Amino acid sequence: MKVFQSQNLIELLTPKQNSPDFEADLQVFSERFGKIMEHAAVAAIPDNPLGSLHFAAPEVLTYLSLPIDPEKCLVHLNTFHAKKDLDDFLRQAKELKIKYLLCVSGDGSQRLARLAPADLRLNVETVTSVELLAYIDKAYGGHFVCGVAFNQYEPVEHEMQKMQRKLAAGAKFIITQPVIGRNELVLRLPQFGIPVFIEAWMSKRIDLLQQCLGSEVTSLPADYDPLNNLRFLRETYQGYGIYYSLLGFKRDWTGIITP
Repeated sequence: MKVFQSQNLIELLTPKQNSPDFEADLQVFSERFGKIMEHAAVAAIPDNPLGSLHFAAPEVLTYLSLPIDPEKCLVHLNTFHAKKDLDDFLRQAKELKIKYLLCVSGDGSQRLARLAPADLRLNVETVTSVELLAYIDKAYGGHFVCGVAFNQYEPVEHEMQKMQRKLAAGAKFIITQPVIGRNELVLRLPQFGIPVFIEAWMSKRIDLLQQCLGSEVTSLPADYDPLNNLRFLRETYQGYGIYYSLLGFKRDWTGIITP
């Protein structure tokens, strides 16, 4: 199954809810969204990344009346929502003709509500991306094409078993955690038979990636060149799409975003 019109997914954050100048941040979002569209790429919009409160993608896109090509927009959705807020999010996304969702369990924070199993009439301990996938498919009758995350830094068998459950729940594409160099587990992902996108960490700040992944991950290099890594990813993972995180919007993307 082919997903998206482009193999390039570029991360784009919505304004934070505590933004001191919301209107200015909206203008920046609009300009960055436009730059992604100009490069024929896909705007990938996270949902409260790392538990930080941001405005939801559907409400920002609605407020700005931005033209949305369903094949060039990916919205993340995690489990840290009250049931009513989740349904409002999905209803707005459907009205905007948003087609692609990335369903993740999410990082969360004490300030965020979390879906309870009872909200979805489930007899499970915790609502994860698997239950979120199944709910969306049941409630919206196949309107959305949903993808899932894959964490190659987790224990191998545990993560592969989780992926099997995600596939059974309807996952249609995979996005990895940031890939640095060659990773044998990531090279095995095409065996699942759905498109795979590898995350390219486009900041030199490898310490920030270490903070995101946790201190238990010890395989990251001390020195890191994102452009050299990107070239290596393209050579090594041919046929994969690329998800660009922390890509600077002020820089020239010539030679970075390729057709």
